[in-house]
Amino acid sequence: MDTSESQHLLNEFLRTRDPSLRETLILHHVSLVHFTLGRMGIFADMGADYEDLVSQGLLGLIDAVDRYSPQHGAQFSTYAIFRIRGKILDYLRSQDWLSRVGRQRARMVQQAISELWGKLQRPPTEEELAEHLNLTIPQVQQALVDSSRLVLSLDSPIEDEGENDLHSLYEILTDEEQPSPIEKLDEEELHTCLVEALKQLPTREQQILALYYYEGLTLKEIGHILGISESRVCQIHARAIFSLRAALSTAGYLATSTLPQEARVSPPPSQA
Repeated sequence: MDTSESQHLLNEFLRTRDPSLRETLILHHVSLVHFTLGRMGIFADMGADYEDLVSQGLLGLIDAVDRYSPQHGAQFSTYAIFRIRGKILDYLRSQDWLSRVGRQRARMVQQAISELWGKLQRPPTEEELAEHLNLTIPQVQQALVDSSRLVLSLDSPIEDEGENDLHSLYEILTDEEQPSPIEKLDEEELHTCLVEALKQLPTREQQILALYYYEGLTLKEIGHILGISESRVCQIHARAIFSLRAALSTAGYLATSTLPQEARVSPPPSQA
């Protein structure tokens, strides 16, 4: 089914709400579930856990089909991915699938990166992290992998300051007709700071960020291009995000919640 046929199917369902068209529409877009999981660094080699997350993603897809309206101002696939990702993240938060030791170690690594960045004024290596934390390099690498699956995606929800509601960066849109000079200046300063932080990352980390966030490749595809394992890509990606957060935090920004849309999609100054 090509794009025009898919759009025709969607339009017909929106007009008639025919149950058979609803089922066809859901089956046609099942691939979005696997695509979204891949973008989150979650793959089929997880076995039963992966199947559980696929089920949650399908619930998000069904919810998207039932709730979608052209008035949302987004294509159906974009809206569906948003709903799928939200359902998966809700499930992960409820399950808390990292062990207590794993979660504690991941936080230790994140804090160590921030501390060493302040001392060294550059991203710390895995060897320096291991020495700082009195851990082995494999332990540091595993902590990076564990963290990346839950807290390192730049697509993760953020919490409004002073509020309890969670929102996605996709929901934070600038009013084009009424720009705020102060907000624009803040975003420009943050963007400049982020670019400078990206320049300080090792070339390999810049390449992976460019391929993942700008080119839209999965971790598996990036590993194939760079000739390294998917697990290794995941480790390097996690270290890069921790480093960026540490750099922005040092500069006075909360890197976990203030990355604007422009900063997310601008290609890093890599040699990829």
